[in-house]
Amino acid sequence: MDTRITLTLDDAKKITAAAEAEARHNDWPVVIAIVDDGGHLLHLSRLDHAQFGSIEVAIQKARAAIAFRRPTKIWEEHVAEGRVRYLGLPGTLPIEGGLPITVNGQFIGAVGVSGVRSNQDAQIAQAGLDALLKSS
Repeated sequence: MDTRITLTLDDAKKITAAAEAEARHNDWPVVIAIVDDGGHLLHLSRLDHAQFGSIEVAIQKARAAIAFRRPTKIWEEHVAEGRVRYLGLPGTLPIEGGLPITVNGQFIGAVGVSGVRSNQDAQIAQAGLDALLKSS
């Protein structure tokens, strides 16, 4: 029997805490957004001095990562390779920093980070995911 795993608020807080720790360690002012498997915002954290424009970007990175069940870096790479048709794909955001959250092969949500360079955003997001997986 398959048991559906859901992303809880406690899970989102664990992810956020670890992501915040990584951001603070590097003195990176970012926004961290966690969405559930339907792309609905579950938790948002805006660190001090993070630009307000990063709020919506972080949310959209997370939504894109869960909608298509892949890191947003994939679209960034496609566009960089000249495959600009991906710019017109509804719901994508071709900027690294959105990662899907999987547990036991199930997609349960996503994390999106915005505020610094996209590879740094992804580093922060990965730190959050790593913390969740260690606690599972």
